[in-house]
Amino acid sequence: MRGKLLLGGLLPVLLLALVGVTAGPAAAQQSLRLQYKTSATGATADQVEPWFNLANDGTSAVPLNGVKIRYYFKADAGSPQYRFACSWATISCSTITGAFGTLSPGTATADRYLEVGFTSGTLAPGARTGDLQLRFHRADWQRITQSDDHSFGPAHTTYGDWTKVTVHHNGALVWGTPPAGGGGPTPTPTPTPSNPGGAGVVFDDFAYTGADDPAITAHNWTVRTNSGGPGVPGASWPKQNVSFPTLSGGNRALQLKAGTDGTAAGTRQSEVLHQRKFLEGTYAARVKFSDAPISGPDGDHIVQTFFTITPLAFDMDPAYSEQDFEYLPNGGWGEPANIMYTTSWETYRNEPWEAVNVHTEVRQSYAGWHDLVLQVSGGQIRYYIDGALFAEHGGIYYPETAQSVNFNLWFINGGLVGSATPREYIQQVDWFYHSKNEVVAPADVLNRVNGYRSASTTWVDTVPGS
Repeated sequence: MRGKLLLGGLLPVLLLALVGVTAGPAAAQQSLRLQYKTSATGATADQVEPWFNLANDGTSAVPLNGVKIRYYFKADAGSPQYRFACSWATISCSTITGAFGTLSPGTATADRYLEVGFTSGTLAPGARTGDLQLRFHRADWQRITQSDDHSFGPAHTTYGDWTKVTVHHNGALVWGTPPAGGGGPTPTPTPTPSNPGGAGVVFDDFAYTGADDPAITAHNWTVRTNSGGPGVPGASWPKQNVSFPTLSGGNRALQLKAGTDGTAAGTRQSEVLHQRKFLEGTYAARVKFSDAPISGPDGDHIVQTFFTITPLAFDMDPAYSEQDFEYLPNGGWGEPANIMYTTSWETYRNEPWEAVNVHTEVRQSYAGWHDLVLQVSGGQIRYYIDGALFAEHGGIYYPETAQSVNFNLWFINGGLVGSATPREYIQQVDWFYHSKNEVVAPADVLNRVNGYRSASTTWVDTVPGS
């Protein structure tokens, strides 16, 4: 379900500043220059392998989170789905995203594109990214015909300038030539910004007395009690694992608890979910993650979450979608230690397992309170943690149908430590906010939440039901 990460932290920024490039003068609007080569030169290939090296010939530093690189290609017959991967990158694959888009109308050489983005880093004047060794393949692993692709350059086995791949900075084309006659991307139309809450808002300060408070149902939340996944098969989801303790000054928070004694019968998980009526707009929550249990031995693979989801009606259901913040304090899914994932889903199949998703991850502790913001707008999904852009996804992973909002706390099947001593973990949520069809900057989200609290407003819901 989850992918691999190379190095993170400050290394990408340092490398960008240290790797130099010799370049001639360039106009300000052409300060970014792309070099390309390929390690798969055949007319057909199992994987398309575009490798990039982005240079900054200008005099000002360029934040990479505003840069997009587009590689244009012609889809094979049958409209197959494609999967992106980063094999290796000087600046670390953890900072690189990849998503697929469509051109409408298409051309003889392009009706799709791979859009490569960056979650962090700054490209200093005169610097370059160094190797970005990227690849993509068909989901069914059939061979790809690339000889008819606009951006394919079979003679480029060493790096050289290549204008058939475009570079965009803050939405403007700054390098390269897109396919002649090709239309623009065709994502869901960008929501029109409105006055705060103009299309409806939900705000909840979780000022409830307990899991049986009738206001919970009245406010369209459900405390889960039914059995089933995710997590340990046979685990229960008892209502009493959800509570609303006072944090300070009378301010309450939603608290999820999960406990286990190492057996399925002794494993108890928790989840709270809102009704399905959310799609485009801004979602936000202040969440407290923890690295250790409040009692008992540590080490269980536990998942602490904030996410949106459309249920899966059947295997590979195209209407399914999900956008996750998932923190694993003790690792799991092959990871040995704490890791934060943001994952955007197109669909999946349980048996045999096949996941159609894209994810970004950082290996570090996220214990403590964090402001999580999710923006779903104009074909792009943006994840922010504490005001900083963490990930950007799009293409086929963009949601298409109404979703619910969920918080849950659960154990990964097969990830319980070998101890019969009971242990318990908690996750807390201070507040939740959503603005329908409006992109709200993380700082503005906090201003609005503070405004509600200054007015002693604990709950608002003006978003129509789906």
